[in-house]
Amino acid sequence: MTAPPISGRADADRPQPPHPSRSRVVRDALGVGVAVGLSGFAFGVTSAGAGLTVLQSCLLSLLVFTGASQFALVSALGSGGSPFAAAAGAFFLGARNAFYGLRLSQLLRLPAGLRPLAAQWVIDETSAVALAQRDRSRARLGFTVTGASLYALWNLTTLGGALGASALGDPAAWGLDAAGPAVFLALLAPMVKGRTERSVAALAVLLALAALPLLPAGVPVLVAALAAPLVLAATRRGRDGRGGRAGQAGTASGEAGR
Repeated sequence: MTAPPISGRADADRPQPPHPSRSRVVRDALGVGVAVGLSGFAFGVTSAGAGLTVLQSCLLSLLVFTGASQFALVSALGSGGSPFAAAAGAFFLGARNAFYGLRLSQLLRLPAGLRPLAAQWVIDETSAVALAQRDRSRARLGFTVTGASLYALWNLTTLGGALGASALGDPAAWGLDAAGPAVFLALLAPMVKGRTERSVAALAVLLALAALPLLPAGVPVLVAALAAPLVLAATRRGRDGRGGRAGQAGTASGEAGR
């Protein structure tokens, strides 16, 4: 009887797919940068509708540069929320970028002098493109092209949206005050895939709606953030319960077989 091949050796013997060409990495990165960068126009319109000046809108895109946090901030301000509550909601949404940074620092291994600059581009899109590559060189290329194109276009379209909204007058009269929530939902919808994600989203909506008439504007968003730990705790408890019942059933069947 022939012994089965060692899995690691078998994997090594299999033909590996070729590395994507550098031109393909650039093309994919530009596609992501352009597609997402155009959303800056909606942010500029929303920011102007919330009462921010063109300069303030542009500074947010230049210095914050994370779409979900920016939309959350101006939406809370536009609905009358306090600056503290608006900033807290934006902070919690942007905190995920710190975890991206931990992973990318090991993958990219950029020189120390470039790391503070690269940190500004650590967002969902640049992380996704970089992590999809199979070697460090292409990961760096994908990260750089995505970050540069997205940063440039996002800031240009923010300026265009803010100027356009200012020229139109009162954004609420044109229904542009709804642009922020609509785009925010469009950004989140593709992420709601599994059962756990759907449960978190549903509970977050219920918590926000329940808190809306009771708490100041901007605070219901923070309350909705409790949905994630509540659902995860319930899921873990359910798994532990099923594991305990399975163990008891196994013990009972063993006793019955003696």
